[in-house]
Amino acid sequence: MRVVLSIFAALYYYLQMRKISLKILEYFGWKLLNNIELPDKCVICVAPHTSNWDFLWGNLVAKAFHVQSHFLIKKEWFVFPLNIFMHMMGGIPVDRSQKTSMTDALAELFHTKSKFYLAVAPEGTRKLTYKWKKGFYFIAHKAQVPIVLAFIDYEKKELGFGKLFYTTGNIEQDMLEMMSFYKDKVGRFPERFHISEL
Repeated sequence: MRVVLSIFAALYYYLQMRKISLKILEYFGWKLLNNIELPDKCVICVAPHTSNWDFLWGNLVAKAFHVQSHFLIKKEWFVFPLNIFMHMMGGIPVDRSQKTSMTDALAELFHTKSKFYLAVAPEGTRKLTYKWKKGFYFIAHKAQVPIVLAFIDYEKKELGFGKLFYTTGNIEQDMLEMMSFYKDKVGRFPERFHISEL
C-alpha cells in the first residue's frame, strides 16, 4: 500500500510541476516548442546562452516535458547547504584538477543508465566567445547517444527542443551543421552570441 501511495504521490508531483512550469512560461509570454521525440538518453545542446535567466527558463522547459536533466558545474559549488540544491537540480560536480577524462567518465555514466539527459551550453560562458567548446560532441560520440539541439529565442519568445542530431565522427562538418541551426536564434543579450568559427 505504501508503494502504491508513493507512486501516486510522485505522479501527482510531476503533473503539478508540469502545470506550474507551463503556467509560468505562459505568463511570461513564452511559447513552448518540441519538434522531436526525445530519446531516453541524449546530450542536450542549449544555445544561445547569454544570461543567468537561461538556466531558469531551461529548467522550466525540462519540468514541462518531465525531463530530469543533468548539468556540469564546478565542484566548488557543492558545499553545504548549496550541495543539496545542486544535487536536486541535477548538478554533476567537475573537479578540474583531476587528470581523469571527464568525457570518458560521462560516456560510461550514459552506459550505466537506462535514461539520462546531460544539458550543456556549447559556449561554456555567458560572455561573448568566438569558439564553441566541443566537449559535448565528444561525450555524445563516445557514449553513442544523439545530441538534441535545444534553444532559447528571446526575440520570438520561443524555447524548447528543435532537432535531433547524430554524430558522424566528422567533427568539423557536424559542428557546422549544428551551429547552422542556431543562426536565427537570438539570446537575451544578442551581442554576446556568436556562431563559432572552427
